[in-house]
Amino acid sequence: MKVVALLLAFLGSAVAFAPAARRAARLTTTMAAEKSAALPFMPKPSALDGSMPGDVGFDPLGFSSIDPVKLPQIIPPAASMATSEPLPTLYWMREAELKHGRICMLAVTGFAAVDMGFRFPGAKYADLTSVTAHDAMVASGNMGFLFLAVALIELISSVALVQAAQGSGRVPGDFALDPMKFTQKNEKETERLRLAEVTHARLAMLAFSGMVTQAVAVGDKFPYQG
Repeated sequence: MKVVALLLAFLGSAVAFAPAARRAARLTTTMAAEKSAALPFMPKPSALDGSMPGDVGFDPLGFSSIDPVKLPQIIPPAASMATSEPLPTLYWMREAELKHGRICMLAVTGFAAVDMGFRFPGAKYADLTSVTAHDAMVASGNMGFLFLAVALIELISSVALVQAAQGSGRVPGDFALDPMKFTQKNEKETERLRLAEVTHARLAMLAFSGMVTQAVAVGDKFPYQG
């Protein structure tokens, strides 16, 4: 009887721990099979942990997980050696996303403004549209000035990128340009504005592509409906 009682006691202990073991197993399986919020049919990219504004796990080509050493044309060797967070590849991808998005936000505004009738004074600008302006500016030599202006901006901004590669802790896209002090209210508001910026940047990149395509294929007068 004592042996039977002892076996029953051990059995009871095993049963007591069984649910916890099953829960742990389910949790492990769930974590291993975690899916992307943006693409539920694909696994969540390992480098995208949701800490960056706008991160919804969208990286179907796996750019965020590429070893930065394998992208010397995009990521400078100095950045590849950096140990700061986020990882160098993800940092430079976000930097590029914000830069292109900011340019496109300006481009959408300028593209539409020209085709709504806002132009530089002078007869040579009077009949230009956004589609024809490029060739006209090349012919007049104005694109050379634009090239110099962009080169100067890139040269100045590269200082911040070099410092980031050296581990300064700089947030991607942060050039300390906040004359209205929008980001100095509180941390929660700063995070909201960063999310708003990257969201609008992505929308602008899509919008500018659509506007140019529509202006060339359908009609070059705003709102490009022919």
